[in-house]
Amino acid sequence: METTEIRLFKESDQSFIYHVEDKNFGVYHYHPEYELILVDKGSGVRIVGDDISEFQEADLVFLGSSLSHVWRCDPEYYADDGTFTGKGYVIQFLEEFMGQRFIDLLENRGLRTFLSHSARGCEFFGKTKERITEIMLAMNSMHPTQRLYSLLSIFEIFATTEEYRLICSPVFQENTEMSESGPLRDVVEYLLKNFKKEIMLRDVLEIANMSNTQFFLTFKKRYRMPFKSYLLKLRIGYACRLLDNPNLNISQIAYESGFQNLSNFNRHFKSIKGCTPSAYRKSLEFKLIA
Repeated sequence: METTEIRLFKESDQSFIYHVEDKNFGVYHYHPEYELILVDKGSGVRIVGDDISEFQEADLVFLGSSLSHVWRCDPEYYADDGTFTGKGYVIQFLEEFMGQRFIDLLENRGLRTFLSHSARGCEFFGKTKERITEIMLAMNSMHPTQRLYSLLSIFEIFATTEEYRLICSPVFQENTEMSESGPLRDVVEYLLKNFKKEIMLRDVLEIANMSNTQFFLTFKKRYRMPFKSYLLKLRIGYACRLLDNPNLNISQIAYESGFQNLSNFNRHFKSIKGCTPSAYRKSLEFKLIA
């Protein structure tokens, strides 16, 4: 599955991009900017990294730098003459757009953590979704200075909210998390290098230098999921990448991803992705090609 780099135009006198998208946004692509996306009109299939999900109007997602994605709308959003009738609002910015000193401020620890999570994509819900949506819509009628301070208010929400879910599997996380010091970093680095093999809990506890209970509680708090779920999603995420290769059969992919048997692989894949590996492969073949 091919992806291409697409960049939005940024005015020379503005530090970030605020864009109203009324053209077809169904091209699989990536870009170095962080991106906040609000779907105002549209429904269909959303693909972010290794995740394929249905989306509806009011979908609100934040994506980390260079994370491949596409929102492919249903046929009803294309008129008979081919005109696209969907609509979205987009904010894009580079991490250093306000200077590295701003990002490194002690008060921005929560923001830095959120930005590291966005390497896997963040889907908002609840009051957080309502607040960010309201700000983004209001920004459309603001002048650049007002938009800047509105973006800072969104940053404040990013830094404090827990009302979001991570979209992609852990295999898509960026090195920003790995740069943090501590035993959990060493554990995750070990998993990334060895998830294709059998992972022994005693080895993990030795790396973390923690008791069983302490490790599981600390890991879940840091990565927002239990350790076993993290490892499972890591393997499934890798399998999703391999499914894009038509030269590999499902059995080969299962074993290459760290599963000991095909039935176990199929069961866990469906529980996480909501479809079988074969159906996922067909989604890549038919839903992305347009």
